[in-house]
Amino acid sequence: MKRKILILSIILTSLLALSCSEDYLNTSPTSSSGTETIFSTTKNAKQAVNGLAKLMNIQYLGVQGMNGEGTIKMWYGNYPGAHFSINLPGWAPITNSDYLKNYTSQYLYFPWYYYYRIIGNANTIILNIDNASGPDAEKKYIKAQALSYRAYSFMMLAQLYCLRWSDSNSGASLGLILRTDASDGDMARSTLAETYKRIYDDLDEAITLYSESGIHRNNSLNYEIDIEVAYATYARAALNMQDYSKAAEMAVKARTNYPLMSETDYRAGFCNPTPEWIWSVWGSSDETIYYYSFLAYIAYNSNATQVLNYPKCISKELFDKISDTDIRKGLFLNPADFTPAYNASTGQYSNATVIEAVRARGTFSTAGIYAYMQFKIKCNDMPGVGHVNNFRSSEMYLIEAEAKYFQNDATGAQNALITLNKTSGRDPSYTCTKTGTDLLNEIKIYRGLELWGEGFDWFDLKRWGDKFERKSFANGGSFISDLAVSYGASEKNKWTWYIPARETDYNKLAEQNLYE
Repeated sequence: MKRKILILSIILTSLLALSCSEDYLNTSPTSSSGTETIFSTTKNAKQAVNGLAKLMNIQYLGVQGMNGEGTIKMWYGNYPGAHFSINLPGWAPITNSDYLKNYTSQYLYFPWYYYYRIIGNANTIILNIDNASGPDAEKKYIKAQALSYRAYSFMMLAQLYCLRWSDSNSGASLGLILRTDASDGDMARSTLAETYKRIYDDLDEAITLYSESGIHRNNSLNYEIDIEVAYATYARAALNMQDYSKAAEMAVKARTNYPLMSETDYRAGFCNPTPEWIWSVWGSSDETIYYYSFLAYIAYNSNATQVLNYPKCISKELFDKISDTDIRKGLFLNPADFTPAYNASTGQYSNATVIEAVRARGTFSTAGIYAYMQFKIKCNDMPGVGHVNNFRSSEMYLIEAEAKYFQNDATGAQNALITLNKTSGRDPSYTCTKTGTDLLNEIKIYRGLELWGEGFDWFDLKRWGDKFERKSFANGGSFISDLAVSYGASEKNKWTWYIPARETDYNKLAEQNLYE
């Protein structure tokens, strides 16, 4: 049975809700449940959709840190980016993008396994929900949610395992294996254009079904996927394929009901949904995955070793570009505020007075203190309990700004930046009159700052085709020497991960990514 290790049906693997409380859900394996039982009623089918949400925050492959969506953000978006500094020389192969062609590595395999698992389970819902007993409105809403999950997963896979759109010959390059049914046999890869058409088609159908259903989620259930999530996915996908008019249109629709958060909310730790969170991954103390979790790797107040010994820091280069009137500058340790200086090779402080002063901000009592360490993201409980954001309205303003720029609408791009930065109160002194390349660079700076630590860095650099450059402490930067590297868009297999051997060994039609 080919590819069963990658695409497993709900009957065998999905973690489904057996009950749903006011907060979230308890889940258990359903190997004893049949498809007919799961989809006999819309009530049961709702539990299958909740199971998709649960797949985004469970332990995977027995590897600490592999937790679903948080792993994608940390290991594939943050670590290999330009603005995320960590004192982890042992992670150089991942951080320096040297594993992109290691097709037997579990690090290369994980995103493929994870997203195709969601896709396989979403397919089962899509194929069976029409036969369930229950109101048509509920059937439409459930199918729309499954279509949204599938589109989101294909979009994320395309960013990792396919060329950037600008290198794709208008989408003629290799895309994904577009399984939309329950089959698991040999199947060739589509083109990248066909991949994005599938994403668009799924989202178009989902949006229609959401609208026809008339159902809207309770926003206290931020983990539940809804029409605004479909709009947000559409906006990000359209930006990736340089469909700028669609990107701007969908970004505005996605953020309409999600106003930018207040300064108080912004300083609250990014571990609980705020008014601008469009969609997030659930995390609670009674369903913790302990040291596997995203927040156990980044939360500044965590007691996890990955935080105590290796706090996550913003790059000096980006930090130095933040205005002194910007509240976001206060979310990172400013070396100018402390003397004596930090270690010139590692960025760590050893002076007891400095350490004590920084720990007053909420770090764990034995945490190491480093220059430029972050105080943006915390956890609600140890070692890393909390919610993890997937889409915020802030990203939608930034998508609109970038899309307007490439549509030669400088005023539209400037206004989006002003709303995000000045009107929101993030920087009351902010203004933007820049045009041309200076305006694009301004958009890039504020994407880096606003979305820091949320898993965008590497994906943005790949989309833009920007040269990658990190400076060591010795050269005026904030990276340890092992991670102070630079490379351009044509290097590192054009920033495209190989297809894992666990796919190509069993699917004889799957072509490999060979771009270098």
